[in-house]
Amino acid sequence: MTADHEPSVTPPVVLKLGGSLITDKNRPETLDDAALDAACDAVASALADGAVERLVVVHGGGSFGHHHASEHGVSTTTGTADADAVMDIHGAMTELNRAVLDRLHERAVPAIPVHPLSLSARPAGPDADLDLPLSSTATLLDEGFVPVLHGDGVATAGSGITVVSGDELVVELAAGLGARRVGVCSTVPGVLDGDGTVLTSIDSFDAVADALGASDATDVSGGMAAKVRELLALDAPAYVFGADGLHPFLHGEDAGTRID
Repeated sequence: MTADHEPSVTPPVVLKLGGSLITDKNRPETLDDAALDAACDAVASALADGAVERLVVVHGGGSFGHHHASEHGVSTTTGTADADAVMDIHGAMTELNRAVLDRLHERAVPAIPVHPLSLSARPAGPDADLDLPLSSTATLLDEGFVPVLHGDGVATAGSGITVVSGDELVVELAAGLGARRVGVCSTVPGVLDGDGTVLTSIDSFDAVADALGASDATDVSGGMAAKVRELLALDAPAYVFGADGLHPFLHGEDAGTRID
């Protein structure tokens, strides 16, 4: 992958806040207030002290988008032509996005929403790459804002609307914007092996395939295995870590599992 936008200053950091982190994934449309506040505190602190100059945030669906997508049978590979189903999924995601934005604004973070449903498309075919134009996100960065994207529906040729996961957005943003570091903050301290020990680094999916299981709650976007596959495709170093790793990551330190 090559960058389609050459940043005029420091390359951005791309951070994903997992839906399982900021929501109670087992209770429909329920925030984890303490976790969301702590994550927003870490983001605000890193921006205020200059540890991060340019930041793009992506958040997952958690108990908002995943709940409705599962209810309607929509996933990254199975779509719907039902407008009501699309609005249930997208509406829940914009509600969660608004909550994230509100918490960031309370901390003086200049966060601006970017809704993938309005921008992106996917051609027909199981291996088709997402078409996510990045000019608006890049310009927001250049103007000093923090773009905040989220898992969403995506127009898909021949399938109506399918799901685009936050992990897929992270990959597209990191590659297209020339990110210098990528972080995925979840409820686990890193990628775990079969014994539950955090793997320090991963440079091959085959080496860890047996250790990667499915998510333990409703997840229509593939769980940890999909995260690792997508992050391995990046040129920039990526890290998977828990809440305790967010502050170190944003301050340029290693956290959790490094994937490159």
